[in-house]
Amino acid sequence: MLLWVSLLVLAPISGQFATSSKSVISVHPPWTVAFPGEKVKLVCSGSHFKRPEMSTPYRWYYRGKQISETSSNTYEVHDSGEYRCQAPDSIKSSSVSLLFSQATLILQAPLYVFEGDSVVLRCRAKAGVALTNVILYKNDRLLAFLSNTSDFHIRQADLKDNGAYKCSGFKKDSSSVVSNRVKIQVQELFPPPVMKASSFQPIEGELVTLTCETQLPSQKSDVRLQFCFFKDGQTLQSGWSSSPEFQINTIWREDSGSYWCQAQAVTSLVWKQSQTSKIYVQRGVAKVQIHTLPALEFVIPGQELVLICSVDGVPGLVRISWYKTSNKESMKIKIQNSLKAEFKISMVKNSDAGEYYCEANNGGLSFLSKPVTINVKVPVSPPGLTLSPPGDRALEGDMVTLLCEAQRGSLPIQYQFFREDVFLKEIEVTSLRTSSFSFSLTAEHSGNYYCTADNGLGAQRSRAVHLSVIVPVSHPVLTLSPPGPWAVEGDLMTLHCVAQKGSPPIQYRFYHGDVTLGSSSVPSGGGASFSFSVTSELSGNYHCTADNGFGSHKSEAISLSVTVPVSRPVLTIRTPRAQPVVGDIVELHCEAQRGSPPILYQFYHEDVILGSSSTPSGGSSLSLFLTEEHSGKYACVVSNGLGSQRSDTVSLSVRVPVSHAVLTLRAPRAQTVEGDMVELHCEARRGSPPIWYQFYHEDVTLGSSSAPSGGGASFNLSLTAEHSGNYFCKANNDLGAQHSEVVTFNVLVPVSRPVLTLRAPRSQAMVGDMVELHCEVQRGSPPILYQFYHENVTLESSSAPYGGGASFNLSLTTQHSGNYSCEANNGLGAQHSEAVTLSITGLTGSRSGPVATGVTGGLLSLLGLAAAALLLYYWLPRKAGGKSNSDPSRRPSSSDSQEPTYHNVPTWIELQPVYSNVNPEGEDVVYTEVRSIQKGNKHAAASTPGLLKNSDSSVIYSQVRVASTPASRPQLLASSAPHQ
Repeated sequence: MLLWVSLLVLAPISGQFATSSKSVISVHPPWTVAFPGEKVKLVCSGSHFKRPEMSTPYRWYYRGKQISETSSNTYEVHDSGEYRCQAPDSIKSSSVSLLFSQATLILQAPLYVFEGDSVVLRCRAKAGVALTNVILYKNDRLLAFLSNTSDFHIRQADLKDNGAYKCSGFKKDSSSVVSNRVKIQVQELFPPPVMKASSFQPIEGELVTLTCETQLPSQKSDVRLQFCFFKDGQTLQSGWSSSPEFQINTIWREDSGSYWCQAQAVTSLVWKQSQTSKIYVQRGVAKVQIHTLPALEFVIPGQELVLICSVDGVPGLVRISWYKTSNKESMKIKIQNSLKAEFKISMVKNSDAGEYYCEANNGGLSFLSKPVTINVKVPVSPPGLTLSPPGDRALEGDMVTLLCEAQRGSLPIQYQFFREDVFLKEIEVTSLRTSSFSFSLTAEHSGNYYCTADNGLGAQRSRAVHLSVIVPVSHPVLTLSPPGPWAVEGDLMTLHCVAQKGSPPIQYRFYHGDVTLGSSSVPSGGGASFSFSVTSELSGNYHCTADNGFGSHKSEAISLSVTVPVSRPVLTIRTPRAQPVVGDIVELHCEAQRGSPPILYQFYHEDVILGSSSTPSGGSSLSLFLTEEHSGKYACVVSNGLGSQRSDTVSLSVRVPVSHAVLTLRAPRAQTVEGDMVELHCEARRGSPPIWYQFYHEDVTLGSSSAPSGGGASFNLSLTAEHSGNYFCKANNDLGAQHSEVVTFNVLVPVSRPVLTLRAPRSQAMVGDMVELHCEVQRGSPPILYQFYHENVTLESSSAPYGGGASFNLSLTTQHSGNYSCEANNGLGAQHSEAVTLSITGLTGSRSGPVATGVTGGLLSLLGLAAAALLLYYWLPRKAGGKSNSDPSRRPSSSDSQEPTYHNVPTWIELQPVYSNVNPEGEDVVYTEVRSIQKGNKHAAASTPGLLKNSDSSVIYSQVRVASTPASRPQLLASSAPHQ
């Protein structure tokens, strides 16, 4: 306690507390960027010399305006912007800018970075966002790839770490995101120290103190420094010390030299060195000084004080004489064989104040010390508080003066006034020991008052004085409960009268017109109430009065009317028919049998208001032009301001005629094929169920189906060739039938097994004859592609775009003997004919002798060329990677599942998908026909390939085969992969 008092007294003299320290604001966690919703706490630090009795709060500022005062030094924030704080006995801090970012990626860095700090840069993604390839950049150059922790550590920060940092990453959709940019400026932990000495030219034998002075920033006030002193390159004493001072108790001439010091942070090993200073030690001279025990600039009455006179550099026996400037009286104390002397005051009195000095005399020379001033300071006595004018009661608006006086105590004295521990005013006096404080009274000034007095040696508090402020009543306010000017007969009503201001007790009276209803006295404030049951006679005006002895005041009048609530209404729906239909007009009629007018009627459909009207009497009606949406539940609500009543729910079902039907064909493929199963689906988008559907093919009824709960209906067909044509459907729900649009589709028929016919001019074909090969199928959808084969070698291809058969003319040579066949295909599967064998004999009868021989030789030459052409034709497809025409897969077979390869197929033929329900076995009787051709037509037939008609030709039937009957053919519905 004594040390604290000493510091308090010395403060104004030394100037140690002349200016307040600056508050320091810090952030925890230490990031200046965060995501919204995260907790960020500000911590405010200030002067460490706050007096114990002070209760000054911490002040917090946001964007330049004060936002809060707290007793704690922490404050939690959630908004972006600049913040400052002010700690007790300190000035405002520097501003701190915080950002609560909505970005996907942020980079967090500390608010301050100093030399030697361990710095963490944290790259964070928003919750729920996963990033890959997170990279940290410094000055837009790649610095590091960050791991899953996304932290980058700088172990010992220095100037090379200055720069602008940011980070980036990639989201799952490969889009990149970039964080905010953070600028890091590494600040100096402390400046290079300055070495000071108590004297750079000391005298031999003196005490010399070396001081290594530097200054830590306020943000780093908790950093511990250690110091080391050097002389001429050698460490003094034991090296590093936590004290910035080093004492040379007795300095000698040989201690002259160059001195410097070093300061170093204990944890971060940041160190700095002062400049070199020269110390020159001089020869000794006489030195006389006074020291006090305790070493104070002032003392308190009753305290012990010792003055010590030290003498250096005076030879011989020294006598000490003491002097005080106040009375000039010499006080001598003889000390044998000693250079020190003491002057002791056991109990200090006010008269002991003054200047003291000592004189050292060795019999020849006298040496005087510098004077020392002793101040005697008296603590204040407990002050007394009085009121003016006196008394413990006063009216609101009066002026009152608080007078605080301490009978004893050294000036200056600081007085403080309080009401119920709430600080009111502070006044410092320097010439008188009395202070006063005046103010005008309000109701809030009632309570206990006291004052304190303090002159730096401890505050003293007066006894409390109670003051009651009497407030006249204000005009009272009368209210009704339940509120409102309306009441229902039989209801219980309460009148409540209250005066907002007025010292208790207060007398309240209640009136109906000029008739008193009752009265009540309230001893402790608040209002009074009066309850009564409402009758029709109690309609009218009411008021109340309030009086506390300083005048009676009357309230404003309120009116009360007694009314009748509405009864529950009845809703009636008036329709033109038993089952209303879309387009009908219906009337909703709502009526309440009882209730004070006017009555508000509201009509609802499925809790959605349709309309409202107010009528003085009777009911209310609403007309509706029906649509499909009007089906549902209806109700009405009535109200006359005294509560509402709702009718029972009435249901209305509106029937809807069917809309136009929509016919949809659902087939397994784009082009329907004989044997496919197709579904005809008919549906009306609108219409009340049940709905009856009928299906038609070319105006012929196929079938019908009912949809009892709405929706559509379907009809399945297994397709035959006769099913091609126009289809439509009809929907009906007894409110009118609707037809669909016509849907047309064709049923494709796979080709049947073709029949190959050879038509020759004679019964026995001979070299030189012109033979027509005719291939034709009995069934199959056009276009049909025909191919002719000789011993499985393709001779010709021909297309029948409108159906029917195709022909190929051949001028016979001896090489044309052999088996012939043909193939038909319409994109739904290929069919091969039976093979027909052709035998060719020698020359015709009209050609003999040399001529025949020449012709025979010519024919052999042509046959050789034809053979070479056939070999080349056969060889080229194999070189191209395809199958030869003699491939066994090309041979006609009833079980052949391989799909033929087409050459020279016209581009306008669209190949349809082929399904396995085509039965190559299901054929009619096959006839192989050979016809003879007239000689006169031979040349024309040879020059023009095609179908040659000759009604006179003789017919040869061979290879008659009976195919299976249609009844034996199973109808297959299995699908297969389409032909490519």
